[in-house]
Amino acid sequence: MANKAANPVAYLSAKHGPFLRPHLPCRDLPTEDEANFSEEPKLMSASLVKAAKQFDALVASLPISETGEEVQLKRIAELQAENDAIGQELQKQLEAAEKELNQVQELYSQATDNCLNLKKPDIS
Repeated sequence: MANKAANPVAYLSAKHGPFLRPHLPCRDLPTEDEANFSEEPKLMSASLVKAAKQFDALVASLPISETGEEVQLKRIAELQAENDAIGQELQKQLEAAEKELNQVQELYSQATDNCLNLKKPDIS
């Protein structure tokens, strides 16, 4: 359809014979397959270039591995030890926070009891 709109003289000549220049041969319109076939190498080339660029970007984002397996295993052990130390510190902080929460809850309970006069304040 695009060919018909882009080249109306060729379309009309193909349908009704040459009418504007009867002495010139009329060029047949390309079929859809021919039109797509001529664009296919361009599309394939563009896709290949795009895929190559994506591949290069992925390879560039990978960490450089210039070390051997022993060095990597040592680094993994170091990271695990660091993770364990941080986990223990977080556990201590969690226990301290739970202890402080219990103290706050106890103080809140005492304050509400005192406000409602349900329990006389302890004077020590």
